[in-house]
Amino acid sequence: MNSFLDIVEEIKSIISDEVAPKKVFDKDVAAVLGISQMNFATMKKRNKIPFNELLDFCAKRSISINWLLYGQSPESLVEATNKFYMVKYFSDINASAGGGSDIECEEVEELEIPEQFVFMLGGEKELQNIEAINVSGDSMEPTFSYNDIVFINRSKTDINRGGIFTIRTEAGLFIKRVQKRIDGKLDIISDNSVYSTQTLDANQVEVVGRVVSRFGDVD
Repeated sequence: MNSFLDIVEEIKSIISDEVAPKKVFDKDVAAVLGISQMNFATMKKRNKIPFNELLDFCAKRSISINWLLYGQSPESLVEATNKFYMVKYFSDINASAGGGSDIECEEVEELEIPEQFVFMLGGEKELQNIEAINVSGDSMEPTFSYNDIVFINRSKTDINRGGIFTIRTEAGLFIKRVQKRIDGKLDIISDNSVYSTQTLDANQVEVVGRVVSRFGDVD
């Protein structure tokens, strides 16, 4: 996958006509993506790719996201477009890596993913079980950050071996590491050491599904 800097250079080339005859700067890229200059600088430093904003940018300009993410040549885009797959994307749902989120409104869209990414989700046979939602909060950093798109396999709810899951409690919807204790209770763990581990009874937690990817492997 292309780095953040590579993607920024491609966007500069795309929007050069819009700002001509001026030179295109990072602030211009931030503006077209709808990102503040401060957040843009942070993303650039961390090589943090803003997937939601890129999807909107590509949709408005009829550009293949596969080109920006994987650096395909224009000549290969026609062939690549025929190898795209769709998964359910609940764009209005935010699973919190912090304070919990509600899911009263569930407007489903279709998210286009490239063929190269399908194997990270378990292969084509698993796509029927895959749903994508957004992340909010910082308690799972650096594994996940605000506005990441994460992919959940709803058929994988067995927590006996632990892992990262989307769970629902009375406080809302969360993305957390879940570890089953010997006494049967569940440790709800944040990757950000600032947040303490919570322990809940198993009947207090509904496991929605295992988080399997985020446009990259999950640790």
